[in-house]
Amino acid sequence: MPFDVHKQPANLALLETWMKGYKPEELFDEHGTLIEELRELAPEGNRRMSANPIANGGLVRKDLLLPDYRDYGVEVTRPGTTRVENTRPLGTFLRDVIRKNKTNFRYFCPDETASNRLDAVYEASGKAWMAEIKPEDADGSHLSPDGRIMEMLSEHTLEGWLEGYLLTGRHGFFASYEAFVHVIDSMFNQHAKWLEKCREIPWRAPVSSLNLLITSTVWRQDHNGFSHQDPGFLDLVINKSPFVTRIYLPPDVNCLLSVADHCLRSRNYVNVIVCDKQPHLQYLSMEDAIVHCTKGISIWDWASNDQGTEPDVVIAAAGDVPTMEALAATAILRENFPDLKIRFINVLDLFKLQPPSEHIHGLSDRDFDGLFTTDKPIIFNFHGYPWLIHELTYRRNGHKNLHVRGYKEQGNINTPLELAIKNQIDRFNLAIDVIDRLPQLHVAGAHVKERLKDQIIENENYAYEEGIDRPECTDWRWPFEPVG
Repeated sequence: MPFDVHKQPANLALLETWMKGYKPEELFDEHGTLIEELRELAPEGNRRMSANPIANGGLVRKDLLLPDYRDYGVEVTRPGTTRVENTRPLGTFLRDVIRKNKTNFRYFCPDETASNRLDAVYEASGKAWMAEIKPEDADGSHLSPDGRIMEMLSEHTLEGWLEGYLLTGRHGFFASYEAFVHVIDSMFNQHAKWLEKCREIPWRAPVSSLNLLITSTVWRQDHNGFSHQDPGFLDLVINKSPFVTRIYLPPDVNCLLSVADHCLRSRNYVNVIVCDKQPHLQYLSMEDAIVHCTKGISIWDWASNDQGTEPDVVIAAAGDVPTMEALAATAILRENFPDLKIRFINVLDLFKLQPPSEHIHGLSDRDFDGLFTTDKPIIFNFHGYPWLIHELTYRRNGHKNLHVRGYKEQGNINTPLELAIKNQIDRFNLAIDVIDRLPQLHVAGAHVKERLKDQIIENENYAYEEGIDRPECTDWRWPFEPVG
């Protein structure tokens, strides 16, 4: 039975006795006002909880001293012909960020810094370590009592550290395996909600953004397998406030560096950067990368052949591996159907796909229609789960023409191309998707379609028998000279 004081006089008497035990007559006057002696104990000015700079870290925040990210880029003389580990130059950039900001920047990672190709940061600082450092730790463990690198195989502990560090006016950067960033789902949720409400409070000074690098991604897990294949963190992020969340999928090193610099300068956001650590083709010079990152979405003229005309088909991609496979599909189609007009679009800022009424980064309908058309087939190759793209674009005029490929929970300990084939983001399936959606190719493209089906079978068999992908696929390069 509930403790009802309204209908049970005995219970009301018990409550009264309990409350009188606090001796309210010693705390309040006859009018129920707190006595002056106790009122004088209340803190004033910046000693009040809400006004204390420690609790309003934006008041003491100072901008980072950042090196010029352009100095860490890679040379790209011809798109899609050289390979670089995307995150390694970023590690060198972050190394120098640490060196320039020894008291207000920390790097956070769940014991995966070297695996993520970011180990250049150890040249600037060791891992923070409060316990005894033993002789056997001298070889490669990088331990230091004053280290600026926070490593622990506990994503939620690191996230808590990082959030606290940001809220006290400082800066940080968190790198995680893609499959295990889900450990901090609820913590991200609450921080994003807190940032959204802070926008409504005028005295709350902006703090540094929470920057998350999602690497060791789904498409390069040939040695870890199915357990490490989960790009679903992006689905979580898009549901939070458009004033707070940002998602970037840089396709190469120079774009990654430009995005990282932008994120480290920003305030009051959660910036999610998705970029794999393995060697990948490089597409854009630093100058072109800056323009692409500024726009967030671009037609890649060098990969397109529809200049001055309407395209027959639009091929779009978001993410490093999906971009490469989409480019390879484009090359197959251009080689086999030279009269086919193809427009190639790369999406770096995922929220460009939403209307501006839903996200402040969203493209206007006029710009979206100009890029994607309103009546041509769109084959979109996406890093994550395919339905996310439909969720972002369902209001667009051309949505009915949109066909999305992405991760479909099909995987094992696969080679990279084998995993792509299983989820149909590979070059062969994408080319077939185009043939299937263009009436002029339904019959004329039948022979090519059959050869593409043969390629799928041959590559799957080769991966099964040899444990690696065929060299002509692994070593694929963009075959066409840039236009102009």
